Amino acid sequence: MKLTTVLVSVSLCAASLAFSQKASADDQLAVSLCEYVAADDKSALRKKLKSSRVKIRNVFDAIQCNGNNLLRHAIASNAADTGEFIVKNLPKSVLEDGADIAWAEGNGHGGSPIIAAIKDRAGL
Repeated sequence: MKLTTVLVSVSLCAASLAFSQKASADDQLAVSLCEYVAADDKSALRKKLKSSRVKIRNVFDAIQCNGNNLLRHAIASNAADTGEFIVKNLPKSVLEDGADIAWAEGNGHGGSPIIAAIKDRAGL
């Protein structure tokens, strides 16, 4: 009876540690991507995505940088290279609603080259 209780306790502890480490790894990935976008370091962004085996389209909705999605973070940081990289790797359906364009124009970033890239890709 004691052996069963110990095994269950150890299993629960191991499972909770495994879950905690995965969450921190996801958080670290998000922080790294935000930093690379802010620094306009397209090469480092691509390397991080590749080494993590993640596509930008799969994590785009889940990552927030200073309360903005990755594309808005790139616009606010004047990160043209990484912003255009993000635009090229997102599905057109994400860009077609024009929400990022409206956000940029409302926040004084209407002249950003990323906005032009969004318009070209989405056909707006």
